[in-house]
Amino acid sequence: MPEVRRGPLSGVRVLELAGLAPGPFAGMMLADHGAEVLRVDRVRAVSDRPRTDVMDRGKRTVGLDLKAPEGVAAFKELVRHADVVIEVFRPGVAERLGIGPDDLHAVNERLVYGRMTGWGQDGPLAPTAGHDIDYIAVSGVLSLLGREGGKPTPPINILGDFAGGGLMLAYGVLLALFERERTGKGRVIDAAMVDGAAVLFSMFYQGVQSGFWGPRGTNLLDTGAPQYDTYETADGEYVAVGALEPQFWDEMVSRMALSDLPDRNDRSQWPALKARLTEEFRKRTRAEWEAVFEGSDACVSPVLSMTEAAAHPHNTARGAFLQVGEVTHPAPAPRLLGVPTQDLAPATRLTDLSGWGLSHEEADKLRGQGILA
Repeated sequence: MPEVRRGPLSGVRVLELAGLAPGPFAGMMLADHGAEVLRVDRVRAVSDRPRTDVMDRGKRTVGLDLKAPEGVAAFKELVRHADVVIEVFRPGVAERLGIGPDDLHAVNERLVYGRMTGWGQDGPLAPTAGHDIDYIAVSGVLSLLGREGGKPTPPINILGDFAGGGLMLAYGVLLALFERERTGKGRVIDAAMVDGAAVLFSMFYQGVQSGFWGPRGTNLLDTGAPQYDTYETADGEYVAVGALEPQFWDEMVSRMALSDLPDRNDRSQWPALKARLTEEFRKRTRAEWEAVFEGSDACVSPVLSMTEAAAHPHNTARGAFLQVGEVTHPAPAPRLLGVPTQDLAPATRLTDLSGWGLSHEEADKLRGQGILA
């Protein structure tokens, strides 16, 4: 049996059906705070080598053939001892396999069944394929992202897969677990990335409707304003400027020794002011600008690479990144003060499933049939 995990979710057992990005991310968020997460993968995908994917940290893995009746029966036995299932299939697939919500609630009525899809469990697009970029496009979010005069630009797959998907699913799991304390019964969570992305942009939907927010790339927070943008430095690196409030702007201008600047409150002057800042920032290297703004409230920061971020003094002081084997990981967040960091070791195969209700004899029989890895 694995060592009992500590943290606010210690004692919570999660079965994570293998999938891409958002499902594993939700499982990671739960494992990071003490949940015991068992990733159920395809038989041939499991080996004795630890899984070094960051999103598999702190988990255990098992390979199970869910297309075989014996595999489904074994999975239901695991479900009897679980609190949460994370399922990432297209709508209807789990039901066809015999592991849909009704099937599993018949085994364990306290089970929280978290469903992660792009389009949701219903609606005309529900049965169709898609990716992060499609979900944020249909949510309206993608239309707001990009520079003035340019085409919509997706921010990698962070908004759909991770923020609007996996993180929302983890949040839904916590809501359902909390509710279960009162009702004694689990609930099905319909986490759709198209929904989650829209919720993340709640403020901007209001802004567009009121006329406060204009076309992409022309607003205060989307690189339209000179006081909220990135600027190239003499060495080809970049700094990020977020000097929104007057006092922060004044601090920046003072430290740059600038005068006779166009009025930043006059939108017609924004192009001229941005051109002036572009010229000034190119006069020094990024390191030189870091020295200029060190310890100030100018809200000017270096744009660091992923490698540089892990070594930055502030991040180092906070332990914001951890070394797990040969891989650098972002530390679990948010932090609960006084709670120790969980075991972030790479996921390893769980061979003893007796604690999950599957006896050694039954496990050996399933392995002999090729149903259990």
